This record gives sequence, structure tokens and C-alpha cells, in this order.
Amino acid sequence: MTVVVGYIPHRGGRGALDLGLKLAHARGEAMAVVTVVPRQWTTPSLAKIDAEYAEYARQVGEAAEQQAREYLTDTSVTVETSYRTATGRSVSSALVDAVREVDGSTLVIGSSADGPEGRIVTGSTAEKLLHSAPIPLAISPRGYRSTAADGFTRLTCAFSDSPSSVRTVAHAVELAKVLGTPLRVASFGVRHATMYPPEVGVTAEDSVLDSWATQAAEAQRKLVADGIIDGSTPCVIGTGTGWVESVSSIDWQRDELLAVGSSATGPIARVFLGSRAGKLIRASPVPVVVLPA
Repeated sequence: MTVVVGYIPHRGGRGALDLGLKLAHARGEAMAVVTVVPRQWTTPSLAKIDAEYAEYARQVGEAAEQQAREYLTDTSVTVETSYRTATGRSVSSALVDAVREVDGSTLVIGSSADGPEGRIVTGSTAEKLLHSAPIPLAISPRGYRSTAADGFTRLTCAFSDSPSSVRTVAHAVELAKVLGTPLRVASFGVRHATMYPPEVGVTAEDSVLDSWATQAAEAQRKLVADGIIDGSTPCVIGTGTGWVESVSSIDWQRDELLAVGSSATGPIARVFLGSRAGKLIRASPVPVVVLPA
């Protein structure tokens, strides 16, 4: 198995390399660094144009590989690493093809260059992959830097008390074992500013949120009773006005990883992200791995 890193220099590339290297080292797997050169036309073209494109793709791939190699030579761990250039009509489809070619276990990408430091910013490629990746998709926050040798300090799994979310927790239990890191289960609730009209007041909103928190705690205890997690697994609940405040209301460790589940979309398991999970990802202060249903 191989951890596949979608690498774009100067556009979240180093963060993706850091996270990919960390995952590959923790999983004991190889890493494939893939630079995608999207093809801008879809119809047959003149041989001269095809040759020019092939030369352009070669130059882009070589430059990206050189930059990635220079950075990876400064790392403190050794992971078997290969480099390749992929072409296709879109970056997302070319990366999915590369995943299948190298038997990928996880696909890693960086955040878009536009957005706040320390948060995950999903561009068009990430959005497409969040709805089509056939394997777990890991995304590094903007400006992410880490050391693979340190490993992951903890894996937190987001839990929302649904059958698919229970399966996500079970998947996270196995992932935590593979990564050699402790597991934590977290549920997040949001107090919406427009939950009730002003004449009702915030008391009603607090009551609804308190009721949700009670139900969430009961659902977390049921995970233990059903043998999904053991009794020593920490379970926490975060609340706030908005997703950033809710996520920030619980503690986060350096080199932590957040696991989020996707929805089932058909007979083939793949990532398909709902709006709630999408908001949670963009509020996360740590790298996120999205697990297919």
C-alpha cells in the first residue's frame, strides 16, 4: 500500500508533503508524490501540439520533483518515495487514477492558498475529491508544518449518533491502531444565531443545545456499551455559536489528526461529504482525514 500525495509547488504543496510523510511513516508504507499537469483540451489535436504539451508536462513534473526532493532530503525519517507526473482533464480525476495505479491507501492534498493560516481551505480540486475519492482523503491546514518522526499525538473522531457515524468510529478505532496513536471521540453542536426569534430569547436556544448535549453523551456511552470503543476512550462534547467556536471549545494537541466520516452514495464505497461535515472540516485547526462510508 502507498500514501499518495497530490503535490503542487507553492500551493499547499509543502503542507501536503509533511502530512503525507507523517502518514506514510506512521503506517509503515511507501509514499508516491504525484504532480498533475491538467490537459486543457479534450479533442484530438495536431501532433506538434501534442508534442509541445508532452514537453511542457515533463518540465513541470521535473521541476516539481526537484523541489519535493530538496525538501524531503531535510527530513529526519526515511520513507520509500517515488515521483510521477500525471496528466488528465482535471487534477482530481488524474489523482484518482494515480491512486488506483499505485494501490493507494490514503490520498493527501494541501489547502488552497487563499484563506486563513492554520485552517483547511478547500479549493475546486479538494471539493471534487471530497465527493469522489475512493480511499480516505487527508487534507492539511494552510501553512501546515510537522515532523514525521514525532508521529501523531492523538486521533479524534467526529461522532454524530447515526449508523454511518458509528461505522466511522469503528473505522477510526482501526486507523488509530495502524497509526499507533490514542483515540478520542468528539461530538460537536452549534447554537445557531437564528434558531429562535428575538422575543423567545437565548434561554430557549440554550435549552435545545443542552438537550442535544445530553443526547450526544448518551450516544457516546452507547458506543462503549456496544463494544465499538472501550471504556478508556475519552469522549468529549464541543458547543458554540458557529462551527469554529464549537470545534475550538475542546482542546487540541500538536500533531493531532481529526477523522470525519462521509455519507454512503451507492454500491461503491467512496468519499461523499455532506454540508455538516464540510463545515466541520473548514473549522478544524488540525489535519483532517475523511473516511469513505
